[in-house]
Amino acid sequence: MSIFALVVEDDGPIRRMLERTLSAEGYDVSSVGDGGAALAAIERSVPDVVVLDVGLPGIDGLAVCRRLRQQGLSLPILMLTARDAVADRVDGLDAGADDYLVKPFAAAELLARVRALLRRGAPPEVLAFGDLLFDVESRSVRRGGVEIALRAREADLLELLLRNPRRVISRAQALERVWGDVAAASPNVVDRYISYLRRSLGDPPVIVTVRGVGFMLAR
Repeated sequence: MSIFALVVEDDGPIRRMLERTLSAEGYDVSSVGDGGAALAAIERSVPDVVVLDVGLPGIDGLAVCRRLRQQGLSLPILMLTARDAVADRVDGLDAGADDYLVKPFAAAELLARVRALLRRGAPPEVLAFGDLLFDVESRSVRRGGVEIALRAREADLLELLLRNPRRVISRAQALERVWGDVAAASPNVVDRYISYLRRSLGDPPVIVTVRGVGFMLAR
């Protein structure tokens, strides 16, 4: 599915440049030239990202941004402006913009910032195994709907196992991936933290020891 980007810019040449730049990257682009038209367009169809100029006729970009946030819309907003004073950047961010780009700018930087905003707005990555859920970003763990508190190493081990379900993870692999170096700690530390993790996750157990090889998730 293509990503829908709305460009709000009253300067014709800049608006067309933004349309071409985003379209060339595969975005589905629509554009308008003033704040009122932007609000109307978003009411009809909420975009995945908005590239919003500050200096618009009628309702300016700051007011557009505030209204969108007041409506409870959390869509990513990249604000464009010719003003580069700190106070101007603060005004844009306080109005609810997610990022701020000063004109003139390179097309490559615009695209990089849009990609970053879209990543930030992406749904959280959740790894699952049976009734076990692991939110990769927040590092939170739930089993059977109950939140489980884990040590940092336990969480890292669990993520490694969840990314390799029903595959054996050796002690050396665990040391390299979780501790950063096979020689960083003794193999016994992996067994100790697997024991902690088993205890934290409770019954029925989901971590199986494969004697002489390592550990794996299994039911």
